[in-house]
Amino acid sequence: GSSVDGLDDFIDAILLSTGAEQVELVGHSAGGGLGYDYLADATRAGKVAHYVHLGSSPQSGPAGPNGEVPTLNIYSLYDAVVDGEDITGATNVSLALKDHYEVATSVETFSEMFKFFRGEVPTSTAIVSDDKRTVFGKVLTLGENEPLIDATVNVYKLNSATGERLETQPLVTYMTNGVGEWGSFNAEKDAHYEFEVISANSADRKLHYYREPFLTSDGLVYLRAFPPATSLAGTLLASLPEDDNQAVVISFTSSEAVINNRDVMIVEGYNLSTAEFASEDNTTIAYFLYDDGNSQTDETEVGLFGFTPFLTGVDVFFPTDQQATIDLNFNQRELHVPSWPSETEGVTIAVFD
Repeated sequence: GSSVDGLDDFIDAILLSTGAEQVELVGHSAGGGLGYDYLADATRAGKVAHYVHLGSSPQSGPAGPNGEVPTLNIYSLYDAVVDGEDITGATNVSLALKDHYEVATSVETFSEMFKFFRGEVPTSTAIVSDDKRTVFGKVLTLGENEPLIDATVNVYKLNSATGERLETQPLVTYMTNGVGEWGSFNAEKDAHYEFEVISANSADRKLHYYREPFLTSDGLVYLRAFPPATSLAGTLLASLPEDDNQAVVISFTSSEAVINNRDVMIVEGYNLSTAEFASEDNTTIAYFLYDDGNSQTDETEVGLFGFTPFLTGVDVFFPTDQQATIDLNFNQRELHVPSWPSETEGVTIAVFD
């Protein structure tokens, strides 16, 4: 299908640009099925040295037409999204107490993949700063991964305690190119930054991204824009209020889910890590927080988010009549963001890396 063809084109481009003869291929979740489909062809399988199957569907044997591609299968019985199990003939690793996302992002997974690819254990799993902290990335639509071309990305250095801008003018400003790329700049140690995304299409909502400080250089800072309302993600996001009396905040945990009785997510004093909002089955990675119409916090589910895994909508009112700071705390990690009026200033996204 088109996904297999697209992956084949991508791998061919990597081989051409690097001069390598083979790549290492990793498939997570639905990507695991794509990985097996891709490797079902002998010619394509010849381009892959090793394949890693992460938190994905059970298979009858290793990848390849005859199971000839060395396959590492990593899964967790704690994963509420995929029922992983051993694959006969593969190298199998069952992780303890890792959710669906952590199967891909955990230190344990990195160690197992490194050992599988290199034949030796890593000397360290700590993130070591290169002291440059060079930051760049892309602006892509959520779900569809389409580039937002000619968008403006303004980067502001912040007061870490309040999330407020230290200067009225951006530290740097970029315009995205034909594939959505922007950057780069060198981030200061322990500094917080805002990434303001303004589409070339005036009908699109402005977005304000807030992240934890950069530990080292990062060229994969993907700022997700809202897709057209014709897509599922676009339909959900189009339902967010446009109301200057309140801020609309999205809290995103990029490396793990928020799960009741394991994690703690507190926003403005409200506990969002309850069984109702952070069940193991839902595997919540994104909270959509706004008032559903009565100018008060009801702490009830809102919007269409309850019909989709990974997402949760909660009625929390963030008034904008004063320039208040909104405090978010995830497992003792803190982010502070301003309460932007959501009609004129769009949506605020707080990212816990």
